[in-house]
Amino acid sequence: MFIDTHCHLSKEYYDDIDLVVEENKKTGISKMIVSGCDKESILESMLFASKYSDVYLTIGYHPSEADVICEKDLILLENQLNNEKVIGIGEIGLDYHYGKENMEKQKELFRYQLDLASRISMPVVIHSRDATLDTINILKEYPNVKGIIHCFSGSLETANIYISMGYKLGIGGVLTFKNSNLFKVVQGVGLDNIVLETDAPYLTPEPFRGKTNSSKYISVIADRVAELLNVSVEEVSDITTKNTLDLFDLI
Repeated sequence: MFIDTHCHLSKEYYDDIDLVVEENKKTGISKMIVSGCDKESILESMLFASKYSDVYLTIGYHPSEADVICEKDLILLENQLNNEKVIGIGEIGLDYHYGKENMEKQKELFRYQLDLASRISMPVVIHSRDATLDTINILKEYPNVKGIIHCFSGSLETANIYISMGYKLGIGGVLTFKNSNLFKVVQGVGLDNIVLETDAPYLTPEPFRGKTNSSKYISVIADRVAELLNVSVEEVSDITTKNTLDLFDLI
């Protein structure tokens, strides 16, 4: 059995949510952790969590929301964190890929949500794109906060910095891409420091690229991890599941 630690479940991407959840169960997915990262997806994901027993949530405001977030949105976030299905805050972080014009707003939103996580002792899911140094420096301000570096694709050196700070690396479909060097990171850090994710509907693994991604493809990622570390898929399942359960305090 596997846990998909990061996916986006929405009617925007899937015609039949019931079918998606059922397919995931049939392919060995015991739990899906859905990321609600803007106001609309937070509210939608809350409905899915109440309907499906195996759907859990991390909610928070993605850095792309930094220019539009208002106080009412922050209050909405805090109020939803009381729901028993909400197990973390995320995805939150920094994204400079399209420029740094609103860099200070992103940092302010990032710190606000890290403050919140620190205050209520909740793990976080971190988005960092073209902003590694700033991400690391801000996370160092919150040594008691732990979580996942979502969709990690950096160097082994960077991976070890995050791990030394108490974070797990989210490993997804990029690991299967022919031009990816992520295999060096997985081999370098081992199973104890990773969790599995799909980021569905994005980043579909080989050989299914071109199709809409889904949690049902997480076994493809697990197969690649097992191959790289010369271990069984069962061991990948056992250890990455334990990592996830321990981090999010799930049973």
